[in-house]
Amino acid sequence: MVRAGLSTERLVRAGAELADEAGFEQVTVSALARRFDVKTASLYSHLRNSHDLRTRIALLALEELADRAAEALAGRAGKDALAAFANAYRDYAREHPGRFEAARYRLDPETAAASAGVRHSQMTRAILRGYDLAEPDQTHAVRLLGSVFSGYVGLESAGGFDHSAPDSQESWERVLDALDALLRNWPITPPPAPDPTGHR
Repeated sequence: MVRAGLSTERLVRAGAELADEAGFEQVTVSALARRFDVKTASLYSHLRNSHDLRTRIALLALEELADRAAEALAGRAGKDALAAFANAYRDYAREHPGRFEAARYRLDPETAAASAGVRHSQMTRAILRGYDLAEPDQTHAVRLLGSVFSGYVGLESAGGFDHSAPDSQESWERVLDALDALLRNWPITPPPAPDPTGHR
């Protein structure tokens, strides 16, 4: 690759490509320098360190994923919205495994608050409002959906479903059916038990 024209944006996109090819954990400033055939020190005018690089890749991935999810959700509601949202995540993970891993990179609170991660939460909550879930159950459900999507995609990408029937696609569709049924019949939190002493 040519040395001229290096910029922070170009380096971050190259880092995202490297993540997809070799794994997010392999992304470092020195690995990126080798990719561009330059000295590592020459990249420090654009990137502070490998953590800065990974953070920027995480922000890129969150933005890309939010854009894809928003496009998939347009005009949909209920189970159609749930399935479209879930499939957007799964498809992105299949196409960009390193970026998807980057999207789960731990960010400091200030960076997270300014990231597209906020859009992900807003979209999830918009879907859940279609199921008439209020707080705190809405937050519980946001965490449930995130855990299921991330866990399923992680196991699938690691080959965890490759050697048994039925195939992964059939299970994925059943998982979405089950989530839809659960959200439509969310368990009601029982009222607190009365204090036998009569005190509140």
